[in-house]
Amino acid sequence: MRVLDLDAVRAFVMIADLNSFTRAANAMNLTQSAISLKLKRLEASLGKQLLERTPRAVRLSQDGLAFLAAARDLLHANDRALGTLTATRRRLVLGLSEHVAGADLPQLLARLNTHDPELAVEMQLGCSRVLFTQYEERRFDAVMVRRMNTDTADTANEAVRADAQSLYAEPLAWLASSDWLPRPDEPLPIAVLSEPCEVRAMAIRILDAAGIRWREVFVSGSLTAICAAVEAGFAVSPLAKRITPHTLVDVGARLNLPPLPGSVVTLYSRVQDAHSVETLRIIANELSRQ
Repeated sequence: MRVLDLDAVRAFVMIADLNSFTRAANAMNLTQSAISLKLKRLEASLGKQLLERTPRAVRLSQDGLAFLAAARDLLHANDRALGTLTATRRRLVLGLSEHVAGADLPQLLARLNTHDPELAVEMQLGCSRVLFTQYEERRFDAVMVRRMNTDTADTANEAVRADAQSLYAEPLAWLASSDWLPRPDEPLPIAVLSEPCEVRAMAIRILDAAGIRWREVFVSGSLTAICAAVEAGFAVSPLAKRITPHTLVDVGARLNLPPLPGSVVTLYSRVQDAHSVETLRIIANELSRQ
């Protein structure tokens, strides 16, 4: 009787979920060649081609589509079997910056639940600096926060921390609805997250340095509310395009606003168990491609 290699099955499911050999390799902490070899061995064991590879995309074959649900069931059964030997269910307490989470959070959580249904997740959204402070107080297992490129002290600190990992760089822009214009001869209306938001503080410093008058016309602790206000024509807001509705556009050049610095999304984690580490990698990969 043939016995399937669970690591190879997990690699196949990861590639299918992330639509990428590279992202799947990163999520499993493997090289791309190693994960490709696992897939080839699985296909050889099954006698079926599971993926169709093209220069631009990775797609499931008909056999791959047919096998995917059974592969998930196999992995879930294995996890449940291992879970019977532990006294408590695994739990991940995660802090996620409002400026990182993005508009596709429901899809991210659905993917997370599909990947690891045995994991109990406690997630809190908030400002990066507050979340980081709470992480240092051990109120989170891990946090994903945004650091501005102007924060040189924080950047130097991250370089020597064993628990810090820079995930991806991301530009910020002045976003507004496509036909939005400020009223002439009035301060620039802005919509920002409540203090202590680093992006808010940075944007105000840049406007002040450029001699541009401004006023806060919408302030909220929720990025969803900020995006709604900007879509409604209240104001312009300093945001990453990835985390906003597709209807918002960069109006910085049109309004002669000063450019905003770049930023880096950073993971701080003290997670040790392999399953939860893999889960964090999946979250990071999903966020970076939204």
